[in-house]
Amino acid sequence: MSKTIDFYHQNAGFLTEQYQSLTFEQVHQSWRAYWPLTSGSDVAKVLDVGAGTGRDALWFAQHQCDVYAIEPAAALREFGQRYTQDCFDKITWLDDKLPELNSITELGIRFDCILLSAIWMHIAPKFRERCFRKLANLLAPSGRLVISLRHGDFNDARVAYAVSVEELEQLAKKHALQVNAISSLDTDELGRSSVQWQTVVMQLPDDGTGDLIKIRQIIVNDAKSATYKLALLRTLLRIADAHPGAVLERKNNKVKLPLGLVGLYWIRQFKRLIDIDINGFGIQQSNASKKGLGFVKDAGWNKLKHLTADDLAIGAIFIGDEAKALQTAIRDTLTTIQNGPVTFIYQGNKSNTLFQIERQTLRSTPTLVLDLETLTSFGHFILDESLWECLRLYSSWIEPLVVNQWIAEMRRYKCNEDRGIQLQTYYDCLKWIDESHDTRDVRGKITHLQQAGYELESVWSGKRLQADYQVDHCLPFAYWPNNDKWNLLPASKIENNNKRARVPTKRRLNESRERIVNWWQIAWQTETEQNRFFDEAILSLPHLPLTCRNFDDVFQSMGLQIYGVKSRLLVGEW
Repeated sequence: MSKTIDFYHQNAGFLTEQYQSLTFEQVHQSWRAYWPLTSGSDVAKVLDVGAGTGRDALWFAQHQCDVYAIEPAAALREFGQRYTQDCFDKITWLDDKLPELNSITELGIRFDCILLSAIWMHIAPKFRERCFRKLANLLAPSGRLVISLRHGDFNDARVAYAVSVEELEQLAKKHALQVNAISSLDTDELGRSSVQWQTVVMQLPDDGTGDLIKIRQIIVNDAKSATYKLALLRTLLRIADAHPGAVLERKNNKVKLPLGLVGLYWIRQFKRLIDIDINGFGIQQSNASKKGLGFVKDAGWNKLKHLTADDLAIGAIFIGDEAKALQTAIRDTLTTIQNGPVTFIYQGNKSNTLFQIERQTLRSTPTLVLDLETLTSFGHFILDESLWECLRLYSSWIEPLVVNQWIAEMRRYKCNEDRGIQLQTYYDCLKWIDESHDTRDVRGKITHLQQAGYELESVWSGKRLQADYQVDHCLPFAYWPNNDKWNLLPASKIENNNKRARVPTKRRLNESRERIVNWWQIAWQTETEQNRFFDEAILSLPHLPLTCRNFDDVFQSMGLQIYGVKSRLLVGEW
């Protein structure tokens, strides 16, 4: 398809004039009854694949839709960005293409309408199954996929393949989409006698996967002799929600994650539960009160008791005995996960496990950096792509169920019951991040810079920081607990109190871009600080390369993450 994309790029001037000669209403009249509508606070989300010059994207935005416009031909995309700039707040442009759709997939957004206008004939038949699956997975419940079919060849360098309604009907059936409408053959609005058009409208009636039912079965109905199944689910929920950059590979409907990250987050969530001292020991995690936990051993876990859960953060560095002990603890944990929940979470036959592990053997090193490369060196954790997307989309709904069930399991264990552990203690020990420590490093950096003579300012207004300044979570902690350096920004007390648990609007974020990037550059200057900053960003933000060391790229990805969190969690704007 790259040859065709190059044609669109090289001939953008001619094609722009051609596309702009027609209106949205002229081109899309055949599916008028299904045009997306926004009513009240229910804003329709539209994905325009192959958005070209932005004519259709602009129409959707002018009708109060939130639009994501994908265009791989640079010259067309640049024109489209200029053409739609008056709707800057409503349209997000992305350099992305079928069949990969990497950028838009990483955002975790589901769409009420996906439009492929004059695109399908450019996709080779061998890629169409994959393309359709990707598109179907991006639909919200009741969302519509609209594909226009061009019947007729090109007389230039563009490559086209035969298309048919029958092919789309078969793909729709395979992916649980219902066909709502098939238009009759329409003549070409540009007057080309050899070209005819047809539009097919398909709809996802529900989530299309059944994965929520699988997850509920594990949480509520699966037999449990320990809290391990719930612990693995919560580990994956935390990764799915917080780390879009953790996906190493999407292939054959499977997702690969860094195995070390799964082990690290397992340890992190058990740390408060096991290391708390209640009458001499921690909170019991299995029916067998006298049997120790497989991952709590002297050479690993027991040498790390002085560390807190929050010390086990992405980008953290450990040396000497701590480094060796943590690597041992991760390996012990992975053995427990593999022999426990990975083996015993299955559907139907015991061999049909929902998760798989590919382990790699490695020796302990004297220095351990908790970055993506190191966490991947332990191996891969594999699960179905649809299950991963379900965890991402519904994490805010699923996680409370997991936590409540986990507490219910712990409360029925005799040793916990005999000690009369308070309900609030269970909740406190299952906190993911200690809020009291969320901004201390940034506050220390601000103090240090001010003492060194820097005149610091609020990133939102540019006003000089006063003594009562506050550190703002750009993505609000209440919705998305994250204390990465890129997410903590200096602001005035008034601004932070006004912002509350909301995300900045697209326009406000763009107007603050220079100040935010400048703050990062001033605050994180040393090699160690920058390594930590970028290690955190690579895992937490979408579509950043492993080698990223560019603050502007981080800002761009931060904006995409804001849009994704806003959409998934229905966060208000400031």
